[in-house]
Amino acid sequence: MADPAARCCCLGWDFSTQQVKVVAVDAELNVFYEDSVHFDTDLPEFGTQGGVHVHEGGLAVTSPVLMWVQALDIILEKMKASGFGFSQVLALSGAGQQHGSVYWKVGASQVLKGLSPDLPLHEQLQACFSISNCPVWMDSSTTAQCRQLEAAVGGAQALSCLTGSRAYERFTGNQIAKIYQQHPEAYSHTERISLVSSFAASLFLGSYSHIDYSDGSGMNLLQIQDKVWSQACLDACAPHLEKKLGPPVPSCSVVGAVSSYYVQRYGFPPGCKVVAFTGDNPASLAGMRLEEGDIAVSLGTSDTLFLWLKEPTPALEGHIFCNPVDPQQYMALLCFKNGSLMREKIRDEAASCSWSKFSEALRSTEMGNGGNLGFYFDVMEITPEITGRYRFSAENREVSAFPRNVEIRALIEGQFMAKRIHAEGLGYRVMPKTKILATGGASHNRDILQVLADVFCAPVYVIDTANSACVGSAYQAFHGLAAGAGVPFQEVVKLAPKPRLAATPTPGASQVYAALLPRYAQLEQRIVSQTQGLLE
Repeated sequence: MADPAARCCCLGWDFSTQQVKVVAVDAELNVFYEDSVHFDTDLPEFGTQGGVHVHEGGLAVTSPVLMWVQALDIILEKMKASGFGFSQVLALSGAGQQHGSVYWKVGASQVLKGLSPDLPLHEQLQACFSISNCPVWMDSSTTAQCRQLEAAVGGAQALSCLTGSRAYERFTGNQIAKIYQQHPEAYSHTERISLVSSFAASLFLGSYSHIDYSDGSGMNLLQIQDKVWSQACLDACAPHLEKKLGPPVPSCSVVGAVSSYYVQRYGFPPGCKVVAFTGDNPASLAGMRLEEGDIAVSLGTSDTLFLWLKEPTPALEGHIFCNPVDPQQYMALLCFKNGSLMREKIRDEAASCSWSKFSEALRSTEMGNGGNLGFYFDVMEITPEITGRYRFSAENREVSAFPRNVEIRALIEGQFMAKRIHAEGLGYRVMPKTKILATGGASHNRDILQVLADVFCAPVYVIDTANSACVGSAYQAFHGLAAGAGVPFQEVVKLAPKPRLAATPTPGASQVYAALLPRYAQLEQRIVSQTQGLLE
């Protein structure tokens, strides 16, 4: 890497589930430094697996808050030892794993303000937390609290309209409610509750940082239209909660300058700005530089859709957040559990374990697959809740099997039609300028991307997103510096590396899928109804 001591830059941090990572991005938006600390291997004394502790019964999942603090100490010392030029850092921002929460004990703010530059952070913050093991996004132990919250506001759809999502076990409001109910003394001794993102920003500020709108949207507490805490939701979760959370702020806000601790211990300039930290998913949207009408598709173990929305329609599935790069806009997140593992299963069954044969099957079958439609959910799907495999002929008759090539196209077309249908259910619309950004393992397969371009009737680009949350955070730091002057995010990142065009829609695709998409939606609804009937 180029000399890390000589360039003016912004830092982007990512406090994720398994590691803390940092990148330095210069004024031309080149990444010229990166480093990381892995919790399991670099901090084995905390005994985590995958960065977490899974408790008895498997529902409660936590991480030790002091592990996150010590990881920051380690990475800053590594940077210092490498000769990193802290004096050149103009601003920093960061991302945190979404939904996780940190509980600062009464008196912690005074400790933060009086940090001694002679000691590492973790030695000084030992007694600053009322809950030492913080609930994280993998936790699913709050079903009772979810039902209580939905009941308090008039049901799941009402909560979704208010906060962007129905009640989810991992969402922070429900986690706070559980802590209040089960550990009332610890809750009463808490003076501030942070998200992982605002906790990390607080470490840099030496005072409590605000929660930003975008990460705050993942709590079941923020009214996403008005950008204020919902009093009804706060009251349903715990007393005095608004005071413990503090007011939320736009994601591009400068929340202060770095603490004198970092100036004296590491040589940061006193004027180095801290821009509000956000969640890892919103930061990834910034890192991928999505614009209005764009969609990002991560084709991994699970498939995830990031959508840029102007006028959202909250539903019982998916999540709508305030947009991190434009406070007047929104983003949505949809997760599909049957992703790459399902594709690999059908590859093994229908293409002799060969991706080249799988691709040949896609090339040798026509768009629309002769009207044959398939649904493939070997594990319980999230969007929607279905399990099993279902195949339908062009006449909508359920059939037990397809020829191998038809099976492969039915899988890929079905996966992408489901994504478009559920995206449109949240208010997304394909626009003439729409771009699809594809990432993840399957984004290397051009024939899969061709089907994606055809189903969405939009060009597909590929982009390197190995550090998208980190890089997006560095972009947010630059944006925070410029936002006060009204400079839009897209102007700030115009020098960033451009995505590469991978596929354009086949002529006639829009007509083929205009006919198929309503059929697919109706059949999916039929399967959901049958499944619910069996469950009842």
